Amino acid sequence: MPFLFRNLTLQPGEDEGRLAVLTARCFGLDPTALLQFRILRKGVDARKKPRVLMVYTVSFCLADEAGFWKRHQGTPNLEQLSVEPPQIFTKRASTDPIVIVGMGPAGLFCALRLAAYGIPVTILERGKPVEERVQDVARFWRDGQLDTESNVQFGEGGAGTFSDGKLTCRLRDPNTGWVLDQLIRFGAPPEIRYQAKPHVGTDRLRSVVAALRAGLLESGADLRFSTCLTDLVSTNGQLKAVRSNQQDELPCRHLVLAIGHSARDTYAMLSRKNLVMEPKPFAIGLRVEHPQGLIDRIQYGKPHPALPKADYALTYNNNLTKRSCYSFCMCPGGLVVASSSEPEMVVANGMSNLGRDSGLANSALVVNVRPEDFDGSDPLAGVRFQQQWERTAFTAGGGSYRAPAQNLLAFTGQGRGGYQSSYRPGTTEADLATVLPEYVTTTLREGIASFDRKMKGFVTREATLTGVETRTSAPLRIVRNDELQSPSLQGLYPCGEGAGYAGGIMSAALDGVRVADTIAEQLTD
Repeated sequence: MPFLFRNLTLQPGEDEGRLAVLTARCFGLDPTALLQFRILRKGVDARKKPRVLMVYTVSFCLADEAGFWKRHQGTPNLEQLSVEPPQIFTKRASTDPIVIVGMGPAGLFCALRLAAYGIPVTILERGKPVEERVQDVARFWRDGQLDTESNVQFGEGGAGTFSDGKLTCRLRDPNTGWVLDQLIRFGAPPEIRYQAKPHVGTDRLRSVVAALRAGLLESGADLRFSTCLTDLVSTNGQLKAVRSNQQDELPCRHLVLAIGHSARDTYAMLSRKNLVMEPKPFAIGLRVEHPQGLIDRIQYGKPHPALPKADYALTYNNNLTKRSCYSFCMCPGGLVVASSSEPEMVVANGMSNLGRDSGLANSALVVNVRPEDFDGSDPLAGVRFQQQWERTAFTAGGGSYRAPAQNLLAFTGQGRGGYQSSYRPGTTEADLATVLPEYVTTTLREGIASFDRKMKGFVTREATLTGVETRTSAPLRIVRNDELQSPSLQGLYPCGEGAGYAGGIMSAALDGVRVADTIAEQLTD
């Protein structure tokens, strides 16, 4: 069995080939004795800046495993790994059509997993293939011409296609490795297997999504673009068919509802069909943008060109109001992007390429909102709450999807200054306190002051705020039971971020895998 060894360190830029030498030296071995040596994890330790180190976990095998373990058992940072058997997917057959709605991470990985069982699916996606979608989004950013069915939220790959492509996930799920393997199989960088904070980048993610589509087609999947779910047909509480584009009907007894968190018309249809849904907390706020070099200096002290672009994760809690302010979806070397999906509403988000080379760092700074902040008795109230502030931001921006923006010092009442935002199709200077609820503005100002104490220099004339960020997560949850089905409609499987069960690319993909495994178990061999 292989061995795992933690906390090996190198200077930034130092040859990673030395890791085998360092490992061998720790145990009095010749480096050639280490078999199948590989990096399992790579991170940055900046706790003692400016002395920043690269920290590694490695694995290796030896010819004399028993003797080595007898001599070194109990050595700090050393452990013996058990070898997991390869996953075996028993082929299943389904006489009932299986339909997946949505080609975001949840839908795509549900389809990939079902393909591993030999089960073909039909996937309905309201948006366009990624190549066409990229053109529609570029036109929107350039000219302010919004396509409500092909945008940052809707289309092949889901909202994550226009993001940083982060693959971090707090879930300890045994299928994480399988998901990463599939991403690498379809073109993601192999380094995502061991990076402490892996990301693909929006540019690379687009080619991965296109390759994934080709793989699904080869497996027998039926992919239908520009096809929006508009109705459900059922008998005695059992799903029988789905309707798309108001007219086309498709027989269906297993429906994986992997919609995104912006499918507001679909939420409304589900409400009319009396599906059990419940409001849930989410967060709203602004995007903050700094020069990336400033963030690097704050986090590293003296940045080294071999170090990754610095990021941050900040939180502030007001124990009296029970409000929290925190950074969300931090994009080193990224851009603030227009992410609207409905007419005359402004939504800001962040994205970055694989190289993270824009020279700017941005992050959402958001405050939690609770169902009692809107009408908590109505599952759709959170949607209306989001829409209210998105319309307010549209008006404050002056129309044409320009976003309201303000210098950070001006927002916090600490001075004046110009502003410069990467947001396109453009910004208009505005008082951002007018585009958010008062309690959000107050908590944001408190949080920003706290962040400056944690990261001295965070509050600076060089920082710009852009509004509004409202699509942090789904504002409701489509309830499911222990069989992952809707309790009000047998055969419907709410799945992923839009259903309220995930919060990012990895967690959504893992939820798609979980639903696929559940469906496969229910089918005959």
